Amino acid sequence: MPILSNPPRLIVFAGHAGTGKSTLAKKALPLLIEKTGQDFCFLDKDTVYGAFSSHVMQLCTNNPNDRDSPFYLENLRDWEYSGLLDLARENLSLGINVLLVGPFSREIQAGKVFSAEQLGIPRETHIQIAWIDLIEEEAKRRMQRRGDPRDQWKLEHWDQYATRRIDPPNHPALYRFDNLHFDPAQFEALVQELAN
Repeated sequence: MPILSNPPRLIVFAGHAGTGKSTLAKKALPLLIEKTGQDFCFLDKDTVYGAFSSHVMQLCTNNPNDRDSPFYLENLRDWEYSGLLDLARENLSLGINVLLVGPFSREIQAGKVFSAEQLGIPRETHIQIAWIDLIEEEAKRRMQRRGDPRDQWKLEHWDQYATRRIDPPNHPALYRFDNLHFDPAQFEALVQELAN
């Protein structure tokens, strides 16, 4: 990947489970490359830490698919995000754009993800967030339909999980996309905003 002369970009596709953020990020990536004329390092939290976290949770709880229990949230969740941001930081420090995919709900709610200083990434990094919206009932249906074992805890403890579904704060760097019925024109507009 070439080193960039412009400030590096950090684009985050965030949202709750089942909203389609990974699918949309992969659909957006070639369009972003085309519109910006720049390459991106693509980092999806589930890809980067999926196998590792499964192994750790198997050792600790005998449930390799647990991604939402109190044990996971207290002992592994923040370390996954820390490692993911370390990878992003290393690329951004080399001038390489990064597209990150993950829920990032805590980081967005706290405002951390909007601040290069708080993320520990180069100060000049251009940060933009695509928040993928989907109503709770449809997100649950899609999770049931996809049959991913990592959703098991959420589905079995839905009332408890649903309390963590935040509404993100308004911020100039955050763009919301309603993924209930995919609208190509609205998606094109989202990608254009992220490419600016």
